[in-house]
Amino acid sequence: MTITGATEAQLPDTALAREATQLVRDTTSDLIYHHSRRVFFFGSLQGHRRGLRFDPELLYVGAMFHDLGLGEEFRGSGRRFEVDGADEARKFLQAHDVPADGIRRVWTAIALHTTPGIPEFMEPEVALVTAGVEYDVLGIDYDTISDEERTAIVSLHPRPDFKRQILAAFTEGIRPKPETTFGNVKADVLERYVPGFERGNFVDTILGSPWNE
Repeated sequence: MTITGATEAQLPDTALAREATQLVRDTTSDLIYHHSRRVFFFGSLQGHRRGLRFDPELLYVGAMFHDLGLGEEFRGSGRRFEVDGADEARKFLQAHDVPADGIRRVWTAIALHTTPGIPEFMEPEVALVTAGVEYDVLGIDYDTISDEERTAIVSLHPRPDFKRQILAAFTEGIRPKPETTFGNVKADVLERYVPGFERGNFVDTILGSPWNE
């Protein structure tokens, strides 16, 4: 499948990609499925705009699994949802005999996709999962993709009431493990939507450490 007017944004036509699609379709909401597909398309377009050489299949799996850790089955894990999604992607790729370097790239792409300022300097697949997420969720570099391309992608994968819906998904996914938001952007979500939430403070943690000086 290719987005009209953007021949470079083409879904990988492989058994691996099809199985990844089916897994995500079966285990997540329409909201997460459509968001994840848009992340792939927007990330792919950003990659070609930047002249990056990347593996479309690895980028696709990274995009499709990046929010899998928000699911109900992971809410008692005690780990950041990004790590839960990354681990699920690793298990999926290992079951398909993907080489270790490819698995590492996908794991890292998912684990770091909410950590701004680092992925952009790493391997293309890592950088572009974050770029796709930042485009779809935050609108970063919005004008680098044409109106025609953007309209085609959103027509294929709609985003009705997306801002409110994705914030609700973040809240529900991480509410049971608020400690995992320390030092990352998801603390902003819980502070806004969960009454009584108190974000951890890095300075207080240092001053309250058991060191006696």
